[in-house]
Amino acid sequence: MTTINAQQVKELRELTGAGMMDAKKALVDAKGDPKQAAEILRKQGLAKADKKSGRAASEGLIESYIHAGARVGVLLEINCETDFVARTDEFKQLAHDIAMHIAATNPLYLKPSDIDEETVNKEKEIYLAQIQQEGKPTEIAEKIAEGKLSKYYDEVCLLRQAFIKDPEKKIIDLIQEAIAKMGENILIGRFVRFQLGA
Repeated sequence: MTTINAQQVKELRELTGAGMMDAKKALVDAKGDPKQAAEILRKQGLAKADKKSGRAASEGLIESYIHAGARVGVLLEINCETDFVARTDEFKQLAHDIAMHIAATNPLYLKPSDIDEETVNKEKEIYLAQIQQEGKPTEIAEKIAEGKLSKYYDEVCLLRQAFIKDPEKKIIDLIQEAIAKMGENILIGRFVRFQLGA
């Protein structure tokens, strides 16, 4: 059996925000490998986040972010279940990071289901026309168009965008990690981005 020391547990807790016993168990399961232990905790956290996603989130805060030079600004409504969590530094930091991300990337929608059908059909039509000009068969053209449409969602939908501070994570991953860490459902209510002269 692998021996786990207090320092290893402490480092993993700082990295993941997990409880002491969860961190120790993950390290034992990972045979002392901190990367593998963090991955185990992340998977457990995402499972917990899925269970919490149906719960009402009627508290939260409005975060404002004005980019340097005061030419771009964002207002973001982010919700959680309790006022207690809304006042924590971690929740405020999450809100700030997402507002800053919105300022940098200018998402048009929160999620793909928010995009009206006409816009989706128009995008798909454009992709199909481009692909057919290349002489691809119809069934292959359809699959390629679906792939391009998925990429379009990744570009214009906030939850599917790669986080600017850590491109390995999408915004939805960031939120799910926060749900697992804070123990409450967290949702983005709405956001608006202002740009001078736009």
